Amino acid sequence: MMFLQQTLPKPAENLALDEALLESAEQGLLQDEVLRCWQADCVFVVLGRSGRVADEVYASKVREDRITLIRRSSGGGTILAGPGCMFFSLVLSLESHPALRMVDSAHQWVLSQLVNALAPLTAGLAARGASDLTVEDLKVGGNSMRIRRNWLLYHGTLLLNMDLHQIHSYLRHPPREPTYRSGRSHLDFVRNLNQPFATVEKHLRNQFKASTVMQGFPLAPILQLCWEKYENDEWTYQR
Repeated sequence: MMFLQQTLPKPAENLALDEALLESAEQGLLQDEVLRCWQADCVFVVLGRSGRVADEVYASKVREDRITLIRRSSGGGTILAGPGCMFFSLVLSLESHPALRMVDSAHQWVLSQLVNALAPLTAGLAARGASDLTVEDLKVGGNSMRIRRNWLLYHGTLLLNMDLHQIHSYLRHPPREPTYRSGRSHLDFVRNLNQPFATVEKHLRNQFKASTVMQGFPLAPILQLCWEKYENDEWTYQR
């Protein structure tokens, strides 16, 4: 597996890079699987593919505070990201991992890898719900995926040392929640891992055997996707 060390200036560009990697793999332009890690340097909101803005976001507060709102191409719920929030992305071959064509199997496999990778850093890690990573019943990471014919994009977040008090300012209580959440508020449901980015990145690279460094990705397809989707209000506010 290759490791991509590329973080772009805008949140939209970073999400577009994930999709560009998947499309490149599907077109046969990538010869190996990829792990990518990056971190937020500003506060922004990311909707899932089918999320409804009015149901999941305090839209007027987002606009008032000039918070970037983006819709990703994968499923899952809405998240708030900010400094201290780590993103990871995996582009996985479905020919090498045929079982990952099933959504539940893909979540189970990746979550088990995350637990194995981070267990030396934090006790009590477990997978809960459909795609959450938890410590002592508190969520520390969430994940989503997009499956194509031959490749899978699996990406997620890990709360390292983010200011969690910001979440209730911009996100409504989710319209759908895992049973284990039991109606808890955002602040009562999440916690940080309290680990440095570099340390977590190292453990993920070791777990996924991402030893070969990938020398960047072309900017043109990323900017095209930003124009078509990630910086396009028709895409973002379609629901």
